[in-house]
Amino acid sequence: MRANERRRAILETLCERRKDTEVNLAFEFGVSRRTIVNDILELSCHYPIYTVSGGIGGGGVYVEDWYRLDCKFFTDKQLELAERILPHLQGEDYETMLSMIHSFAPGKRRRKVER
Repeated sequence: MRANERRRAILETLCERRKDTEVNLAFEFGVSRRTIVNDILELSCHYPIYTVSGGIGGGGVYVEDWYRLDCKFFTDKQLELAERILPHLQGEDYETMLSMIHSFAPGKRRRKVER
């Protein structure tokens, strides 16, 4: 498996599991822990992946909760329109629009909308 193929597979694995360890990923992909560290460093330049230091249960490699592989997100213009419309909706329409905003606007871009 080439580096790009392995990195894509690591990304897919992390998106499925949401968290793993460097040691486990190294074992699973048949490479050294150092190779995994380099792969994670490269992936973190393009994807919302980060590492946390720590012993048993605390440390690991994570992908942000909001990120989904190959998921399309609102453009800034689409998000602005959805947020402008939201306060004028009620009931199920309000809840549906709110869930769309949460699903298709990463947390850092999403603004709090007042009713």
